[in-house]
Amino acid sequence: MTDVILGLGSNKTWKDKSCEIILKMAFDKLSLLLSGITASSVYRTKPMYYTEQEDFFNLVVRGKIDSSLPPQDLLFKIHKIEESLGRDRTKEIRNGPRSIDIDIEFFGNTAVVTNDLQIPHPRIFERAFVLIPMLEILNESADFISRDVFVHYVNEKGSQGVEKYLSAQEFLNLKAQYGTGS
Repeated sequence: MTDVILGLGSNKTWKDKSCEIILKMAFDKLSLLLSGITASSVYRTKPMYYTEQEDFFNLVVRGKIDSSLPPQDLLFKIHKIEESLGRDRTKEIRNGPRSIDIDIEFFGNTAVVTNDLQIPHPRIFERAFVLIPMLEILNESADFISRDVFVHYVNEKGSQGVEKYLSAQEFLNLKAQYGTGS
């Protein structure tokens, strides 16, 4: 099994579903791909790169995937999940509003550099909205990541407007409160 860390974000409703519910729906779909999946708290964050848009809601999930599945196949499955939750890459502004965005931050110790996929994610160190929730779910013994490196970057860059919005438990309870129909 390969340890995988994914970053999720949403700042655009879809079919009358709030960003929080879209994130929960994505989590539920990802739980069919990843075993032992855990979620960080949900953080409300200011947009980066393209700033003329609503705040994002972000979290990080960690789980294990069958080692025989290559990262490109996981990316394909992630794109299918995004499409099922209203994302249409052909109609969006780069880094603009979207119902769901799922990035592969880490795929075990695997490094990938292709036109459509880079692992580790190339902008992870500039994104407090990934680093802060990632640190929340990484324990001290994370075997494929040196947690201290990320602590250093968060301490150096600060929170960049990243504020806790829902605890992990509140997020996981959303299904019981609101339903997540597909």
